[in-house]
Amino acid sequence: MFAAIGRFGARRRRWVFAGALLFVLLGGIWGSGAGGILGGGAGLDNPNGESAEANALLAGTLGRHVADVVVIYESAVMTVDDPRFRQAVEETVAKVPKADYAWLQTYWSTGSPDFVSKDRRKTYVTMQLPGAVEEEQVVVWERIRPLFDAPGLTEHYGGLTAIGHEFNQIANRDLSRAELISFPLLMILLLLVFRSVVAAALPLLIAVVVAVGSLGVLRVVGGFVDLSTAAMNVVVILGLGLATDYALLMVGRFREELAAGREVTDAVVRTTATAGRTVVVSGVTVAVTLAGLLVFPSRFLTSLAYSGASVVIFAVLSALFLLPALLAQVGRNIDRLRVPVPWGRGAVQGTRWYRTAHAVMRRPLVATLGISAFLLALGTPLLGVVWSRPAEWSLPASTHSVTSTRMLAEEFAYDPTKVITTVVRMPGPADTPEARAALEEFAGRLARVEGIDRAEVTGAAGDLARITLTYSMSPYGEEIRETVARLRAEAPPPGAEAMFTNRPPSIVDMLDMLASGLPWMMLIIAVVTFVVLFLAFGSVTLPIKTVLTNLLSLSAAFGAIVLIFQYGWLSGPLGFEAPGFLDANMPLMIAAIAFGLAMDYEVFMLARIREHYLRTGDTVEAVAVGVQHTARIITAAALLLGVVVGAFVTISVTVLKMIGVGLVVALLVDATIVRGLLVPATMRLLGDRAWWSPAPLARWWRRYGLPEEGGSPLPATGVAPEAAAGAPQRA
Repeated sequence: MFAAIGRFGARRRRWVFAGALLFVLLGGIWGSGAGGILGGGAGLDNPNGESAEANALLAGTLGRHVADVVVIYESAVMTVDDPRFRQAVEETVAKVPKADYAWLQTYWSTGSPDFVSKDRRKTYVTMQLPGAVEEEQVVVWERIRPLFDAPGLTEHYGGLTAIGHEFNQIANRDLSRAELISFPLLMILLLLVFRSVVAAALPLLIAVVVAVGSLGVLRVVGGFVDLSTAAMNVVVILGLGLATDYALLMVGRFREELAAGREVTDAVVRTTATAGRTVVVSGVTVAVTLAGLLVFPSRFLTSLAYSGASVVIFAVLSALFLLPALLAQVGRNIDRLRVPVPWGRGAVQGTRWYRTAHAVMRRPLVATLGISAFLLALGTPLLGVVWSRPAEWSLPASTHSVTSTRMLAEEFAYDPTKVITTVVRMPGPADTPEARAALEEFAGRLARVEGIDRAEVTGAAGDLARITLTYSMSPYGEEIRETVARLRAEAPPPGAEAMFTNRPPSIVDMLDMLASGLPWMMLIIAVVTFVVLFLAFGSVTLPIKTVLTNLLSLSAAFGAIVLIFQYGWLSGPLGFEAPGFLDANMPLMIAAIAFGLAMDYEVFMLARIREHYLRTGDTVEAVAVGVQHTARIITAAALLLGVVVGAFVTISVTVLKMIGVGLVVALLVDATIVRGLLVPATMRLLGDRAWWSPAPLARWWRRYGLPEEGGSPLPATGVAPEAAAGAPQRA
């Protein structure tokens, strides 16, 4: 099948080019509107949690009674007692259309001293925006924010909605800057890795098709489900990374086939039959791994699943259909416009990796135990991790959100954003004297819960009542989550049902969602890994080994994330302040991408090991040669992708910086320690058992599996032909 695809691409390449060009033009026009359908909020909350249900009830006649936005006004020369201060604030807020807020309060409309700072030179305005979900409120706030600029006063914006808006603004600005930094570096590295201008251009052409196709899918999917802005970022990261990975694999194999004396068309067919098969096996695994995030109902993770899977699908299709046509077109000109490289023949041929693999396999048990213990030790900081969700703590210290949060904590008696709302569904009308007395008694018990400052009944409608609770601790740490647990343990009035919402309860619900979905995601990954690797290699042993080694590399990456972002190691050089906890969503994103890429590299390597093993029957030599002929491709792919995601380290938003650091560490560990050392050691331990399956499964695989098509053009020695890694081709 794969050989037929390669033959079609080589012989009908003009049709392939015409189709690709038409697809890019039409898909580009259609996909350019994808950004307009993506939501403005983060989409991190659990839509099926208790807090979401409470928010839906509050969105009715009862009302949420929480400040979505707090605008702090400050004057260096006036106090709030000055009529000019009052006039400036009231005239400013009067310009805001009443349809754009549910309620708006000032010091002068309430007379509450809570609205005035200790030095009386600051006051705040609180407002609740329409809409039941964050993304709707962010859109409204983005539209009305300029109306709050008051003449003669300094403004600072706080509250969860303002934080979300500022997060999006800074992230988009920094992502654009990161792309400007990474793209020139990527171009330079592509030239050094591919060693010719012609070859280096191929992954960029594939990346264009991948990006266009993925954005088109996002626009289609976005018409049916809500997608997060994070989906666009994933398209950039994975599109470039996978296009480079697959182009590296196929260009490298194409060069080998030319060096073995094949004609151009035969080389394309052979490349597609071998490397193309590897791309499909790898791509299916990566796509389904990312699709495993669909077990989590949050908009952020489902968006990542849709966008990530679409990127992989288009990367595979482009590599399988467009790249063979491009290779047939350039033919032996693949090495035209060569770029000199500073390293020598040993590095080019990969003989150092060959010798390293043999050295490791001389003591495979010691190497396996030692490397595994080292990677597990790197992961031990995970035992002390504290999870939360991103907020103002992930933004630079100079932003409005951070400044307003600090001011509310230090200079005001009361922070209107630190509110927990209780929705009580009574067995009958909530406004009767008996119901009111029961609600007051319940509120009194809630007020005595450790961590709660005060509680009062603030509304009733039909059989629903609202109790507003205030607190003063951080809404993101473990202490407030213990408070939420104690609140939920309090018995409501007889026959009534109580639900809690706002930031602390929603974080608890989010963490519960992630904890309950994680085993299912891991099960999906394990099953998919087993099925795909079994279909590719006919072994039940390899999938188990692969999952375990990939988990070891992820463990090391997550340990580094905890040390850096929770405990503050390297926080100075990286330019952030460690908050003492981590966003719980980003590690799932990192795990899905890193595990998928690790599977990418695993399939690349095992395919070459299997090829040589089938020709020689020598496991040790097959492993050494397989490592030799893939190590350079894997390290180059990891380096190129590391440049793309590494640019995230320059982003000032801490949770996005975490993506860059986490993926770079995961790529570094996987491409060097795991692929270069741990895989050879474990394969030597397994020996021929690496390819074992029970007899019934082996018979089934021989009939229905995806075996390799033909043999390898490489000699049965550990020395690669000159052209295998990109040296000048023979005429």
